Amino acid sequence: MSLFAMEVPGGAAWSSPVRAGRLVTLTALGDDANCSVLLVAADRVDRLNLPDTLKAQMSARVIAPMVLMSDRGLALASVVASSLDWHDALGGFSHPAHLERHGPTSYAADRNDWRRSARTGLVSELTKHGLDERDLHGSVNFFSKVAVTDDDRASLTHVTGHSRAGDTVTLRVEHDLLVALSTAPHPMATGAWAPAGVRVEVSHAPEVDPATDASWCFRDESARALEMSRRAAA
Repeated sequence: MSLFAMEVPGGAAWSSPVRAGRLVTLTALGDDANCSVLLVAADRVDRLNLPDTLKAQMSARVIAPMVLMSDRGLALASVVASSLDWHDALGGFSHPAHLERHGPTSYAADRNDWRRSARTGLVSELTKHGLDERDLHGSVNFFSKVAVTDDDRASLTHVTGHSRAGDTVTLRVEHDLLVALSTAPHPMATGAWAPAGVRVEVSHAPEVDPATDASWCFRDESARALEMSRRAAA
């Protein structure tokens, strides 16, 4: 049963506390959506650490049933379902400089059509909860994919057409969290400014059996992170 749901327009930002034992389902409302997500523990001790998340689970992308880990190795959330086999964890979130190619913009001139980077939106959301830009950290860019080019520097490039309207990803919250997200375009995206919106739905998670749960069984490191979160909540 859904506890609440809302649509975050393209180029906007949103945040909310979410308790452990909840599912957060993100649904792309348009093609080539991007949803830059930050996770901060409610007690402010832990936050998402993508280098450790990727290294511990031997991956350069976020996929189901990976566990999103904190600086201390706790499981903050598990990716329990996804219609896509790749979510970017390398590109980071967009900065105002990434938007300069679209021309000048301001709230005074453009009102609600003001173009904001993910950084601007995420900092705005963090301040609502007593945090600030010092609490920014690497984001997962859900619905986006990057690939290695064939140039001499093996540069990364954004893959257009990776996601379509209706694609979904579901996180199971393992630790009381503050979830902050922005629907601004991926920092490597090209083309006109036309960010897609994302629907956020929060619901109750079913009871977990560690012996059969895909995230618990994914890797030994994943199970350890989940056990640490379970102990921390005891």
